[in-house]
Amino acid sequence: MSTLALATICGGAAPITPATVSLVRVPAGGIQPEVEVRDGVLHVLYFSGEAEHGDLNYVRSLDYGRTFSAPMRVNSTPGSAIAVGAIRGAQLAIGRNGRAHVAWNGSNLAQPRGPGDQAPMLYARLNDAGAAFEPERNLISSAWGLNGGGTLAADAQGDVYVFWHAPLVGKAANEENRRVWMAKSSDDGKTFARERVPFDSPTGVCGCCGMHAFVGADGAVQVLFREAFQTVHRDMYLLTSHDRGGTFQGTDISRWNIGACVMSSEAFAQTKDETLAAWETEKQVYFGEVKAGTVPRPIGAPGTGENRKYPALATNSRGETLLAWTEGTAWKKAGSLAWQVYDGDLKLQGSTGKSDGVPVWSFPATFARPDSTFVVIY
Repeated sequence: MSTLALATICGGAAPITPATVSLVRVPAGGIQPEVEVRDGVLHVLYFSGEAEHGDLNYVRSLDYGRTFSAPMRVNSTPGSAIAVGAIRGAQLAIGRNGRAHVAWNGSNLAQPRGPGDQAPMLYARLNDAGAAFEPERNLISSAWGLNGGGTLAADAQGDVYVFWHAPLVGKAANEENRRVWMAKSSDDGKTFARERVPFDSPTGVCGCCGMHAFVGADGAVQVLFREAFQTVHRDMYLLTSHDRGGTFQGTDISRWNIGACVMSSEAFAQTKDETLAAWETEKQVYFGEVKAGTVPRPIGAPGTGENRKYPALATNSRGETLLAWTEGTAWKKAGSLAWQVYDGDLKLQGSTGKSDGVPVWSFPATFARPDSTFVVIY
């Protein structure tokens, strides 16, 4: 139901006031926030320290970002995380029984190293007591060659999916030979099966671009990644599995011809009935409803801005959607924050918000409070 319908009152109908948007800084001056709300608990992951080799911190909030718990360090090896490039950092997923799962590209201090000093794909999970993270583990057995960022997703059945991209084993280390790889756990991250290529189509993968994975309310596992076909084709692909990662279908959802790596990222969010996906194309951010494995009606952020990147999505109990993104960020360059609220029919609500202060290598994350107000943490 749209917000317009919700606002119907005796004697006529009038649109309700768009949800309020509050801004919150990452705790302790951190960067690269990842957030997820589950059963009234806000889970937050962030990076601190030197961008080339820093640490990951996890905090909880029981009052939706007004106060936070004391931080737990996620990585057991000091300095094993990386923030350089803004797309190689850690991602967070909350699985069965509220357990936090984290995956990240290893830094130059991370172990074990692969052939040619390649970095590991690291994973750690919250222990059974919820009091600390178990020691980090490398999930690569043969698919070495990390560049852009990995991602993960988890569901309520105990499945954990970790994805990264790397060249096919035994093939030349170029972008056209890169594929998305997946390692799956069916026991809440206790053990993982050996990695495999879940979608073996010759799309290639943009080497220094990120990915994002998500498990929708219908149980579908979805992954967004950027292809690198014939060098110039940098289209956005959506992979979808309806059998818990057994098989995946792929759809080209947004074309972009550019002979360069654009270092892009993606996002997902869940409405009551649909999954929303967001991405960047031609220095603009887009989002839309996922239907039958594609996004038939992509919506661009309103107006214009300099180099729009790093979209984030959230939905609230009124059916509204918040899209947030950065403007003006670049290599070793800070930028500004922008956001827009949409109603239940994904039509513009109110004006676009803007604020300075996005740190170097950082980006926003978003969530909704029970009163339907939105928060952008940056």
